[in-house]
Amino acid sequence: MSAAEELRSGPERREELTAEIVARTGITEAMIERLVRSFYAKVRADEVLGPIFEARIRDWEPHLQQMFAFWSSVALMTGRYHGTPMVKHMRLPVDAGHFDRWLALFEQTAREVCPPEAAAHFMERARRIASSLEMGVAGTHGVILGKGERFRRSKAGVVGL
Repeated sequence: MSAAEELRSGPERREELTAEIVARTGITEAMIERLVRSFYAKVRADEVLGPIFEARIRDWEPHLQQMFAFWSSVALMTGRYHGTPMVKHMRLPVDAGHFDRWLALFEQTAREVCPPEAAAHFMERARRIASSLEMGVAGTHGVILGKGERFRRSKAGVVGL
């Protein structure tokens, strides 16, 4: 790292990184809002994911505002989100199938709403997030996932790989 780079503050470096991502992908806060709103409209209508969300979220607008901040932080490195997504997801009755469905809906929505470079940027991050959350959920059930393993629940509630 050069002396000039060491003198820049964290916020200055963050702004530079965000500007580089915007220039490369075209992602804007408005695009993030369109993506999140469109995605959660699909989630709410989905027969697999809809009931899980509807059982926990009564007022959707505050949740959507949090998701705008989350995806701004994830996609643009803005630092707007200050929550604990792992803690919120560990208690959910979900497994690999739910994460697969979440990713399929997210990818479909990203391709509909975003230009290709932006959709690819969102999807790369979404895959990492889903994998991390699945590992966290598995861990709460005493399952440590190895490379390539997935967390599955049986109908009887027994946990397996």
